[in-house]
Amino acid sequence: MNDNHFKFSPSVILIPFLSVVLLWFVFWIDVRFHFNFDHLGIYPRTVSGLIGIICSPFLHGNMEHLYNNSIPLFILIAALRYFYRDYIFKILGYGILISGLITWTIGRESYHIGASGLIYVLVSFIFFKGIMTKYYRLVALSLLVVLIYGSMVWYIFPNIQEGISWEGHLAGLVTGFIFAISFKTPEYKKLIKYDWEHPDFNAEEDKFMQRFDENGNFVNLPKIEIEEVLEDENPFFYISNPKINYEYIENKNELKPKS
Repeated sequence: MNDNHFKFSPSVILIPFLSVVLLWFVFWIDVRFHFNFDHLGIYPRTVSGLIGIICSPFLHGNMEHLYNNSIPLFILIAALRYFYRDYIFKILGYGILISGLITWTIGRESYHIGASGLIYVLVSFIFFKGIMTKYYRLVALSLLVVLIYGSMVWYIFPNIQEGISWEGHLAGLVTGFIFAISFKTPEYKKLIKYDWEHPDFNAEEDKFMQRFDENGNFVNLPKIEIEEVLEDENPFFYISNPKINYEYIENKNELKPKS
């Protein structure tokens, strides 16, 4: 499959935009009506805490927490939709469930809320999948993700920063790596525009490459002498002095003079 697989559509912007708007809408309802949704987060190893597996990505403790998650979530979902459009809903849906379940299993006895676990799922999947495909555009995307979000790897370890759910980050990283292995992408191939890009290209038979010697110096091809042969289809019209034979025939009926 070539570059035509990557197509921009309104959904590349619409899906991440609606996702972020939903987070802000839930946060507004929580603040406006004082619902205090924190108790709907993941509380590890309790039956009541299982509901947080679904609810926790939509809950945030304060505006700073929500703002820090909104921008990377928008960018990563847009990249996921553009480069892996067939898997976006599976990765988002299963990513929330599996990373949430891992957090519920290994987490500390506290409420874990926020979309950061899902962000780690997306970062991990995009990075590892791009490296595995070895396709230049996806590898470039992986390197870009590392360049922007590479420092996030430190927050999968405990005691790095007080108040963050490093268990949720670790769960997201592991989940994204599992997805990168599990989801099979097409065999991406670069669109071939030139003859020398073909795998069976032979430089010795190429007319342009023949203009260079073994040291890379430009040389002129030897001149090919062409001998023109003129063939006379009708030689009669080209002979200036044709040979003409005359024959004398005696006229027997010629009258003799009278005496």
